[in-house]
Amino acid sequence: MEMVSKFIIPVILFVLTIASAVWLSSSGKPLNTAIFNVHKLVALGLVVITAIQIYGLLKNVAAQPLIIILLVLAGLCVVALFATGALMSTGKVTYEPMRIVHIIAAGLLPIALIASIYLFSLRLK
Repeated sequence: MEMVSKFIIPVILFVLTIASAVWLSSSGKPLNTAIFNVHKLVALGLVVITAIQIYGLLKNVAAQPLIIILLVLAGLCVVALFATGALMSTGKVTYEPMRIVHIIAAGLLPIALIASIYLFSLRLK
């Protein structure tokens, strides 16, 4: 239960990030600057708080290779999300491929994090 309580704020921020993404995409083009900034800041907060929690777990438990692979995948997803988000906001790239990569990374990120947190929880027992 302690493991779950550590990730309540990141889960709330993830939901807010998704909600602001839906709001942003439904607001049309050009992107609404205020909604875009809210989306970016909430996503950044999510990344920082989640990284702090994961770092705390890494200090307390020796990570196995699968956990490291999942965390690297999560990190790559974060980079892809920020990069594609920035590129889409410029309007100077083909939007649809960037959007597809953005959606795939947004789907893989929680899967990789949940799996790694689950494996951490098994190691703590």
